Amino acid sequence: MKFHFIHTNFNVLDLKRSMAFYEKALGLKEARRIDGDGFTIVYLGDGVTDFQLELTWMHDRTEPYDLGEQEFHLALRVDDFEAAHRLHEEMGCICYENPSMGIYFIQDPDQYWIEVLPTRG
Repeated sequence: MKFHFIHTNFNVLDLKRSMAFYEKALGLKEARRIDGDGFTIVYLGDGVTDFQLELTWMHDRTEPYDLGEQEFHLALRVDDFEAAHRLHEEMGCICYENPSMGIYFIQDPDQYWIEVLPTRG
């Protein structure tokens, strides 16, 4: 028996805002969509791997999601770390930096953390 990763889910309050953030900040684009009764699910892909970020929007939800103590995150590698850092600085979405490890985190509109790592040789 062999398992492989497919996607991870983030629940969002404003689907358009979240999709715009992920496209600008990380280059993720809509791969597919499911429109249901009271919800919309959009899968975002990087165009390189099969892994997707699933954004779930519950149409009648108005309260922010309780993300607890933020002890979870999504991580992405980037081929131009300095350019990515400049973009995220301009966007004002960097929430934590660890220069000794050579990484930083950005925060999306719903307060989810995304780790940004350089591509290492």
